[in-house]
Amino acid sequence: MLAVLRHRTYRRLFAAQVVALVGTGLATVALGLLAYDLAGADAGAVLGTALAIKMTAYVAVAPVVGAFADRLPRRALLVGADLVRAAVAAALPFVDQVGQVYVLVFVLQSASAVFTPAFQAVIPDVLPDERAYTRALSLARLAYDLESLFSPALAAALLSVITYNRLFTGTMFGFLASAALVVGVALPSATCQASRASGSRWVTSGARLFLTVPALRSLLAMNLAVAAASAMVTVNSVVYVREFLGRPVAALPLALGAYGAGSMVVALALPRLLDRVGDRTVMLRGALLLAAVFAVLSVVTAADSGSWRLPALLAVWCAFGAAGSMVLTPTGRLVRRAAPERERTAAFAAQFSMSHACWLLTYPLAGLVGAAAGLQSAVLVLGAVTLGAAVLAVRLWPAAGEAVVHEHVGLAADHPHVRGALRVPHGWRHSHARARDGLHPVRP
Repeated sequence: MLAVLRHRTYRRLFAAQVVALVGTGLATVALGLLAYDLAGADAGAVLGTALAIKMTAYVAVAPVVGAFADRLPRRALLVGADLVRAAVAAALPFVDQVGQVYVLVFVLQSASAVFTPAFQAVIPDVLPDERAYTRALSLARLAYDLESLFSPALAAALLSVITYNRLFTGTMFGFLASAALVVGVALPSATCQASRASGSRWVTSGARLFLTVPALRSLLAMNLAVAAASAMVTVNSVVYVREFLGRPVAALPLALGAYGAGSMVVALALPRLLDRVGDRTVMLRGALLLAAVFAVLSVVTAADSGSWRLPALLAVWCAFGAAGSMVLTPTGRLVRRAAPERERTAAFAAQFSMSHACWLLTYPLAGLVGAAAGLQSAVLVLGAVTLGAAVLAVRLWPAAGEAVVHEHVGLAADHPHVRGALRVPHGWRHSHARARDGLHPVRP
């Protein structure tokens, strides 16, 4: 897997992603402490509002960015987003009102909504070989999981020698380092959309692609399944550890670590598996597995006592992480194949926006149902959402059918879709199951 890091451009982009993630993790810890300084006992409400603002920025800003990003120089766009994030991090230690926190969080997360989809869309152009791109997706998944484990530990170590305000300085340097790494590489130019459609059609082009391509419609349902499981872990882990198991707060990182460990194990194993098994098989089984894990969690939650409950909960959290990674890791491959090159950034922006819309729905659902009716009710409600979404995903993404011979015009020789195809006077000829996606807008 690490062989993909021999590619100089990708290596620098991956390093930029890692240092920016570490900076974001430090900011998350520091923001919680800042909220407590400003609001005291109401810090939870401040953080909850800040998270809602974050998700709202992701959902609202990303589609707009996706529509116009390909009309701007990619490197300037990425570096500009990093510089805005660094400026916000530098300003956060000086705020003295809750309203200022909300404004800066919106600006910070809007810049992230610019950076992330544009970054995701450039990687397929940097790594046109599908095997290399698959390994890059696994590395990205590992980076996210390791950040969730490493950043809190780093923050705890730093807080033993500095005040929390200095953590924002670490965040600023992380974003500046990311910008410096990106500015030093030459990025492939984006293929600009030739359409002269109205601005509103540009903004909704990614969403319309998700609503018309069967595999992407299925991905929407799988996003909801993953969001329901992730919300259960993120929102209710502390309730399980402190109230259900009666364990000290030190056990909470253990539970969250089990979730991350499951995700990382699958991310490491998937590149070899995806060389032999299709995305559909892996992703749909991951979504169905999430529903099965909820059934196991219901049994664990129903138990009144027993020393076995902690190991069982850790195993369930690990399974949630593993099943979620089965869906999330190959997502980039699916979007890359389904979207025409000229709409790739818009498609990644739509995926970013719609997946966070699912979290915007499931996070409060997990918290409100759990608080009002108890953990078992939260398990049943979110489990039902996951099962419904998984079944819908299976129905929306039909299995491969009869192979059809057809030709493609205008695809480059190194495009992954025409690997092994026969060269003909006007393009490439090959055969595969009937498909309707960005490369096959009309069934062949």
